[in-house]
Amino acid sequence: MPNSPTFTTILLVRHGTTATTGKILPGRAPGLHLSEKGQAQASAVAARLSELTKKPVAIYSSPLERTKETATPLASALHLKTQIDRGLLECDFGAWTGKRLSTLSKRAEWRSVQNSPSSFRFPDGESFSEMQLRIWSTLERLAAKHRNRTIVAVSHADPIKAAVTYAQGVPLDLFQRTVISPCSITAIVVTNGAPLVLCVNNTGSLQDLSPA
Repeated sequence: MPNSPTFTTILLVRHGTTATTGKILPGRAPGLHLSEKGQAQASAVAARLSELTKKPVAIYSSPLERTKETATPLASALHLKTQIDRGLLECDFGAWTGKRLSTLSKRAEWRSVQNSPSSFRFPDGESFSEMQLRIWSTLERLAAKHRNRTIVAVSHADPIKAAVTYAQGVPLDLFQRTVISPCSITAIVVTNGAPLVLCVNNTGSLQDLSPA
């Protein structure tokens, strides 16, 4: 007999705004916290998640401060304990970590980052392909742990973009065409067949999210 279909909804939340959002490539450097605006964004996401009829049963977070701080009000609103998962980490930007985006954008390699990321590896860091494999493997693992439930995963812009690209079957070289704003919600259903993308970069109501 064929396996029964399973549908795990994963609500991917990007962390809130920090003092360096849009200015610096912080990567995995420690010590970066949410700004006052980012804290307000996280509280707003918590309120939106609490409106869901089908409440998430677990919340996972990247181990960096900005994601854990984003997860805190979410976990409180959902009466859950945040679980740390390194598979949700930001891309390892290697030697580019902490550099100003205005400086990096002038490098010849920046064109590869934007137009052919599948062929690019950050110096002393991770490649986009490795990041995509890591984040999708993590989502599959978490989905298998919570079959037919809804969970929250707090991560970073590039891993979420890479997950969306994979789920939609879009070439990785086009993943920069997706925008993931601070504290936006991206909903992906991981199944034992093809994945479904319910929404990307959502900053409004979640009440109508369900597979057609």
